Amino acid sequence: MNATTANGSVRPILVGIDGSPSALAAARWAAREAVVRRDPIRLVYAFGWMPVHDADDPVQIVPEARDALRRTAEERLAAAAGQVAEVAPDVAVSQEVRTGMPAALLVSLSTEAQLAVVGHRGLGGFAGLVIGSVGAALAAHAACPVVVVRGPATARHDGPIVVGLDGSPQSEAALAFAVEAAVARRVPLRAVRAWLDPAVPYVVTGPADWDEEVKRQQRVLSDQLVGWREKYPDLRVEPVLLQDRPAHALAQSTGDAQLVVVGSRGRGGLTGMLLGSVSQAMLQHAECPVAVVR
Repeated sequence: MNATTANGSVRPILVGIDGSPSALAAARWAAREAVVRRDPIRLVYAFGWMPVHDADDPVQIVPEARDALRRTAEERLAAAAGQVAEVAPDVAVSQEVRTGMPAALLVSLSTEAQLAVVGHRGLGGFAGLVIGSVGAALAAHAACPVVVVRGPATARHDGPIVVGLDGSPQSEAALAFAVEAAVARRVPLRAVRAWLDPAVPYVVTGPADWDEEVKRQQRVLSDQLVGWREKYPDLRVEPVLLQDRPAHALAQSTGDAQLVVVGSRGRGGLTGMLLGSVSQAMLQHAECPVAVVR
């Protein structure tokens, strides 16, 4: 894969680290991805040391507190690097403590990355949240594809790559990402198209009309896959057409998957939305890591 910058250097896989178990899981996922892509990893800890102007603030007037926070950041980065080394000892890893708020910093650094990876919930999240603010912000604003690592602690590495398709330009980009991921891992590609979204009116007058609509939807799905089948004849493709709400259908298809891939915003999304309802639902409910592609 080896995406490069304008000056010819290889774009790394960017991983946001905060010391949480979720971030360590993201580091392990990124390590396996780096082996597949043969690319380096850039571990970044956002050091949220923000100057204040209250002279009575004890943290501001005690430099040792700032130094202690930085040491903690470096220790957490080292722990994440240890996870990478355990999974992929030959992968090149850099570690950086950067000043800034985590979401904004990672979004900014995503312009230099080929892929950004974060855990689904960091140290600062509320217990009831299923995705943290950093993951949600990065998925919505990053300049590169984003993987939010969620799902069971014991990751599946032999399951299919699942992709949600609706014919939008974003789903075409998601399909390209998913195909390359499946080919690189030598696993099946499960292409899911759901077409009974309650938000979209379907007018049928009888069984014949309904049958024709099903056939039309099958043709649409087949046409979207035909070029990829020709390019990768050895790739096992599992087309799945479901009469269901897209978000529900896709979530139900992730139980045995190692990755689900969605476009940032599908055909039914409002123009001003940065993330569509399906991508948001996957970030909240998928049973495996989620890749958001734009």
